[in-house]
Amino acid sequence: MKTIGILAFLAIIIAFSPIAANAADWETYELVDRLLSQKKPGAPIIHEDFVIFSADSSLRRVGIAFAHEYFAKVYWFTQLVVPQDRLNAPIPAGKKEPDPYIDSGIQFYVYQVPQHLKELEYRLVVNGLWTTDPSHDQTRRDPVSGLGLSVLHFPSRKLKQSPLNGLPDGLHFTFRAEPGEIVTVGGTFNSWDPFMYELREGPAGVYNLTVPLPSGTYQYVFFYKGRRHVDPNNPRRIYARDGSAASELIVP
Repeated sequence: MKTIGILAFLAIIIAFSPIAANAADWETYELVDRLLSQKKPGAPIIHEDFVIFSADSSLRRVGIAFAHEYFAKVYWFTQLVVPQDRLNAPIPAGKKEPDPYIDSGIQFYVYQVPQHLKELEYRLVVNGLWTTDPSHDQTRRDPVSGLGLSVLHFPSRKLKQSPLNGLPDGLHFTFRAEPGEIVTVGGTFNSWDPFMYELREGPAGVYNLTVPLPSGTYQYVFFYKGRRHVDPNNPRRIYARDGSAASELIVP
């Protein structure tokens, strides 16, 4: 299990969390404050577009997976440690300096919820076993698999404009390549057909296409010179079991 201190946590959550790179600092620090204000693990905490999930740090390993991602990826919790108050006691000669941090009793995961979702269905993996969230009593039975799911409902949220969100009338794709080439796009919206949608060049070396689509989350790749290419301008990606990657966008 990984452990981090408060200062290290601040650096790590800014660099590696799902928080957008251009998010305001106060949003990041306010989110951290919400986490650090927890005295013990408990029910999920909703903060704007984020959810803080927590569990007891005595559990060997805890992960979480989401229905809208088809439970394809497990996100593992991180242990939270806090500064230890040593009352400025001197360290005896020859003695090793004690660890400045102690276990807070909490391990956590912070998840940024896609803005089109009005509820979040999820399951936990606790010590290798799938289960519903014991700290959250809202559950339902998946009619397909028969498995129990934890369900978290969200208040109405105003969609924020972002280059990672689709246009209101569909998805706009842009790809840069050598002039005079053929570039196509395929994804979950056309059964990954590599020939159906061809991007148009203009200006030279810049290929564009808008595909009208209903609201939803879509995965896609570009096809160029006989190879699949993820969108270099879109950091949001998913990975198949064979290791292949695809980009992901949302139509609000």
